[in-house]
Amino acid sequence: MASARTGAACSTPAADGHLLVIEDDRQLAALLERLFLGQGYTVDLAHDGQAGLHRGLSRSYTAMVIDRGLPVLDGVELLSRLRSRGVVTPALVLTAHGTLSDRVEGLDAGADDYLVKPFEIPELLARLRALLRRHSEHATSLPVCGRRFYPQQRHVVDDDDSGDPVELTARECALLQVLAIRPGRTFTREELLARVFDGAERPGAVDTYVSYLRRKLGKDVIVTIHGLGYRLGSA
Repeated sequence: MASARTGAACSTPAADGHLLVIEDDRQLAALLERLFLGQGYTVDLAHDGQAGLHRGLSRSYTAMVIDRGLPVLDGVELLSRLRSRGVVTPALVLTAHGTLSDRVEGLDAGADDYLVKPFEIPELLARLRALLRRHSEHATSLPVCGRRFYPQQRHVVDDDDSGDPVELTARECALLQVLAIRPGRTFTREELLARVFDGAERPGAVDTYVSYLRRKLGKDVIVTIHGLGYRLGSA
């Protein structure tokens, strides 16, 4: 059985996002679930390719970690089917085979990265962080309450391209981007202050810019979670 090697101790949890882990080795799957939960991720598990396909098609994830040798539906075939249905969620494939042909087949099917079992925990986490970073940096648009948000152009447009784009300032854009990249997560004012304003403004600046975005995009674009902070609104 291929298994992860723990290696060095993990760092303090700092990550966020919703992961889909598809792994038929239940002991390894449980280990990965504990690891990712400890790093601050939310985790859904599937133990065969068919269950993984259903989950991948039925909800949105920040990233997927997929075993190459799954029962019912092979990991590469699973990934190929997801891509053919328009699922662009970044995928890290775990495999017991590190041959060139195996990697090429997986990459052609839509894998974003490959990691050969047994692997070291720090490398797995580093590869996942890099994958998420690349994905967020290269995303041309993000969904925002039934509309499309283009961070580079600093505007929001209707999904059907009707109406004029809503122009955003640099700070409004930065705040909306933090929320839109991880739509299911609630951010505290302190987190948003550090990420958007580099901690240089008073906490009230976050509330001010939330108000600006609501004025431009609608009151439901950002939801207040009382006692906790803010998250992106749903469509």
